[in-house]
This record gives sequence, structure tokens and C-alpha cells, in this order.
Amino acid sequence: MNESRASRLDLIVTPAIGLLLAVLLFVVWNYSDMDPTTERILEPANLARQLQQQLILAFWSTLLVIIVAIPLGIMVTRGGARGLKNTMVGFLGLMQAIPAYGLIVLFFVWLGQGATTVILALAAFSLLPVLRNTIVGIEQVDPSVIESGKGMGMTPVQRLARIELPLSVPVIISGIRTATVITVGMGALAFLIGGGGLGETINAGLKLNRPTAIFVGAALVALVALAFDFAGALAQRYLHPKGL
Repeated sequence: MNESRASRLDLIVTPAIGLLLAVLLFVVWNYSDMDPTTERILEPANLARQLQQQLILAFWSTLLVIIVAIPLGIMVTRGGARGLKNTMVGFLGLMQAIPAYGLIVLFFVWLGQGATTVILALAAFSLLPVLRNTIVGIEQVDPSVIESGKGMGMTPVQRLARIELPLSVPVIISGIRTATVITVGMGALAFLIGGGGLGETINAGLKLNRPTAIFVGAALVALVALAFDFAGALAQRYLHPKGL
């Protein structure tokens, strides 16, 4: 399967899964026999607040990852900074090896509770995919294309902006998609340190043994992840130089 066909399939499969999950969620919500406790857990105003918090956490943590990881990835592919590449990737790999719960607790001890702490923890946990893909994307650019840019009189900055980064966009966005899914899933733990999110509903369902509440909370988290991933798939398909 060539890359173009895989990209088109990606744009079909993700929304199809999301639609199926949304229909299942609709059926469970409307036709499940909910007791008063389940109804209290799934009170629409609470779910709306938690969903908004989940979206905010995912958006800002992903934006922070992009702002930090892409410049770092560019830096370690330039001249004297290349020696930092393996060290930085190894360090972030160790950080990602820490269980999500443990990393959130470490940031809580350091910064206290709240959404800001969660955003920083999520960003730290998901830096590696974007950093690694930025490095790989830039390093896979055909050297002859870069040499052509030199022959045209382009400065290093111009070659980076007009050749290397545009040709690296699909690979970089693939890393961003991975990071986004990580932040959405890990964001369900935000409630542990006062960050809110849909984890509150899932946790309440687990504590009170209410499977319907667990399913609704988990399904909403999955729908958020699918929505972000689909946005990334659109960007990956269309944000690249024409003809690729």
C-alpha cells in the first residue's frame, strides 16, 4: 500500500471508528437503565465541564510540545549540537518510561496541584515522539536537494525553511499525532492532582461500581483522542509541498 493510499484510508477509518463509538455512546446513554447514582455521576453539566477541561489539557500540552520539541529537534541536527542528539533522545526516553501516574505525582510534588502542573507533565511525557520525528524528518531529506539549495545561493536558514522543514512535515506531524493521543489518554489522570477532566467520571464509576458511567467516560476520552488524531491526519495529508 503506497503512502497516498494509506493516507486516504486513514481519513476514512478514523472518522468511521469515531462514528461507530458515538452511535454506541448514544445507545448506552439513551437506553441504559440508570440508577440515581449513575445519573448523578453522568449529570450533563459535569460531563460538559470535564470534557472542556480534557480538551484544554490536550490542546495546551500538545501546543507546548510543538513549541519545545520541534526547535530542539532542529537544533540537534545542526553542526556542533549534533552530539546532544543521542543524549536528549535517551533522556526523554527514560522520562517516557516512567509510568504516567508516577510522572504526574512527581510534577505535583514539584509544582503543586492544578491544570498547569498537568499540562507540564503531559508535555514532558509526550516530547519524545515529536523530537524524534523532527530529527528523523530532517535527516531523511535527500542531501542532493540540500546541495541544490546551496547552489542556488540559499543561506542555511533559507534551506531549513524552504527545503528541509517542508519536506519533513509529514514525518513531524506523525510524531505530533502520537503525542496528542498520549496527552489525551494521560489527561484522564489529571483529576488526581486537581486538573479535572473526564477521569473524574471514570474514577467515580470505578469506585461506585457503575459500568455505564465508566463506559461513558472512557468513550468520551476515546472520541476526543480520535478527533485530535483526525485533525492530525488532515494536516499530515495537506500540509506538505505540492507534488509529494
